[in-house]
Amino acid sequence: MSLAAVPAQDACGAATGAPPAGEAILRRQRVRESAARTYARSFPIVPVRANGMTVEGADGRRYLDCLSGAGTLALGHNHPVVLEAIRRTLDSGAPLHLLDLATAEKDDFTSALFESLPAEFAARARVHFCGPAGTDAVEAALKLMQTATGRAGALAFTGAYHGMTAGALALTGNVAVKEPLPGGGEVVRLPYPYGYRCPFGVGGQAGTDLAATYVERLLDDPSGGVVPPAAMILEAVQGEGGVVPAPDGWLREMRRITAERGIPLIVDEVQTGVGRTGAMWAVEHSGVVPDAMVLSKAIGGSLPLAVVVYREDYDGWRPGAHTGTFRGNTLAMAAGAATLRHVASHGLAERAGVVGARMAARLRELSAELPVIGDVRGRGLMLGVELVDAAAEADACGARPADPALAVRVREACLARGLIVELGGRHDAVLRLLPPLTITDEQVAAVLDRLADAIAAASAPSAVAVGAAPGAATGAAARGRA
Repeated sequence: MSLAAVPAQDACGAATGAPPAGEAILRRQRVRESAARTYARSFPIVPVRANGMTVEGADGRRYLDCLSGAGTLALGHNHPVVLEAIRRTLDSGAPLHLLDLATAEKDDFTSALFESLPAEFAARARVHFCGPAGTDAVEAALKLMQTATGRAGALAFTGAYHGMTAGALALTGNVAVKEPLPGGGEVVRLPYPYGYRCPFGVGGQAGTDLAATYVERLLDDPSGGVVPPAAMILEAVQGEGGVVPAPDGWLREMRRITAERGIPLIVDEVQTGVGRTGAMWAVEHSGVVPDAMVLSKAIGGSLPLAVVVYREDYDGWRPGAHTGTFRGNTLAMAAGAATLRHVASHGLAERAGVVGARMAARLRELSAELPVIGDVRGRGLMLGVELVDAAAEADACGARPADPALAVRVREACLARGLIVELGGRHDAVLRLLPPLTITDEQVAAVLDRLADAIAAASAPSAVAVGAAPGAATGAAARGRA
């Protein structure tokens, strides 16, 4: 009998001779699901319960979740405010799916959203409900600006991640996911300021200034090869690109440069939004007012929801110019409105800034004890720890080569210690910390202790010699069988 036909076990996998339920589920997943699955390879666990920051697996083990649905769970798992909003909506008898018809739930969500936006932006804004994912919102924003300007191309940045559909993928910087596919439109790639691995090899403020100057000179060069684009799109903090915050001054320069040349500026706030960086929206740190903001993840309160908010001047669409069957997700709107208001009323964005700064400071202290920590960066509760080969020679900016093999060992050592941490960055050598905004001081201490212990164990000579840290066999074996 094939694995696909193996019957599901009960919660305890009680059948005589049967494997534990979790193991059987993982086996069936490997047989049934596509080779494109990602997180399931990194974390061979079967969550059965979750509350706040804690996830319990089918084997009874508990984990502190520093992935939070890749930033989706601003309030953590199953927050009472979110559950109450969902139950209230279900009990009300409200229709759960109504395309783009007006509902009380949509009206309330839109009100909560506009209340949360920077005032200058919200005063002249329109909102468009897209398909349920951030990549859908990116596609919609591109089409909106193409329609408004009559242009086709776009400006995007090194290290960018904007999604996996055709237009969004063309904007994304990761070469590996783009290589097998045909081109997705004309995109001019610009240098993103990345202090630790400066694209100009100088680092610091000089590197930031060069990044801005390069953009301006290129756009004004009649032989630079850049046709006037439909838009520029950027992330105020690159997430998948390695948790690289854009300097506020550089963001203001991008706003000035685009405004002076009539280029709409789209800011992708899919992962940075709803308090994650220490402000409700990451653009607020710099005071930049974009022409459009792309929002998803946390705005649905853990349920699928994506929107584009943009200046009303660009609302040149005809009816039906961009649609999507699931743009009327009533439950997500109810959960999203509750989340937005809870974050605002409880000062969770401000707390994220304070707690994130404290975590970053402790991680930087650890780098003195653990030289494999090459750089610690981020904003609020969006933190990145770049792991390097400490024995290698540093470059002109003081950066050592990334060590992706070590990063894998650390991730697996973290899992063995009950901590879920995912990787990202140019070489998949950045540990990404995205805990919920509700993380407690006790949980902060536990995360830092477990992470420090995992890095120390995974970078010890014995771990390097065998190519794995404690707990690594399970994850590596699972990927090998996939």
